[in-house]
Amino acid sequence: MQANNQKIVVLGTGGTIAGESHSEQEALTYQAAQRSVEDLLQAVAGQSNVLPKALHSFKIETEQVSQIDSKDMNFAIWHQLAIRCNHWLSQSDVQAVVITHGTDTLEETAYFLSQVIQRNKPIVLTCAMRPANFKDADGPQNMRDALNTASQLSGHGVWLVAAGEIHQSQYVQKVHPTRLNAFDSGEWGAAGTICDDEIRWLANSSALQKVQHSNAPFDILELPAPNEWPWVEVLMNHVETNPKLIQSLQAAGVRGLVVAGTGNASVSQVMKEALLEAQSKGVEIRLASRCLQGPVVQTANHAFKTTSELNPSKARVALVLDVLSKTQSHKC
Repeated sequence: MQANNQKIVVLGTGGTIAGESHSEQEALTYQAAQRSVEDLLQAVAGQSNVLPKALHSFKIETEQVSQIDSKDMNFAIWHQLAIRCNHWLSQSDVQAVVITHGTDTLEETAYFLSQVIQRNKPIVLTCAMRPANFKDADGPQNMRDALNTASQLSGHGVWLVAAGEIHQSQYVQKVHPTRLNAFDSGEWGAAGTICDDEIRWLANSSALQKVQHSNAPFDILELPAPNEWPWVEVLMNHVETNPKLIQSLQAAGVRGLVVAGTGNASVSQVMKEALLEAQSKGVEIRLASRCLQGPVVQTANHAFKTTSELNPSKARVALVLDVLSKTQSHKC
């Protein structure tokens, strides 16, 4: 039986879920990050003012970590958010952390947190596609479902809960600019669904939770200040790729490049030659794929390391941390 002093902590970062438009009829033109996380929590119980049964034995505490549109997310906020997650999850009376976040960069934040938080407790991100004052705002239900899910999860793992679905952080990505169910996990699919406060775990959930429960390879407390994190960019292989961009970035001091290659992470010959030159001068190179589904299979044709099932934006996060790790080890 759940102890009555257990807490779920909700960290606010802004986003559409906290946004407001000029009219309750307007869902696409609005200003993000206008309402506090405490304000958002007030709408969760709905008109009945009744929370899901699983939450009855929990206290809910809130903290505003930032107030931004997630397209403006940066390393400094990531660092602070991870520090606060680590702080709260280290408390014996905290069951889980829920984070309200904008949809645009949510998948990157979720993956980052999965790599740097070593506490054996869950983190659940949630979001919205409509501003808080829209007549059919999706934020309150998403937040309700996220809290409900957080109360029932256990072990290390970072999850997204939105539009009645539960997704695992390694595979989820935003795939649509406007619809309510804007997120998808490709071939893996959602780990579970939520309807009328009932969670239904799907057939693939055991495998997904196994991936989630692997220990984070980095510790946020051991990372340097965000202004010391390396510059890593994402490039796309396409028809008539111009190698001058790679040469310019290398000359400007870029530390890593992730290439969103065509198909199975292929790159043109001119791009390959420019990347090999950059690599010879110390730039770390990783290959991902432009394709929305399926892992990259490393073959003898690949001149650089591939990122398997990570999409280009998450591969960039992984490379930032990899370069950081190598830099730190060289200092020791």
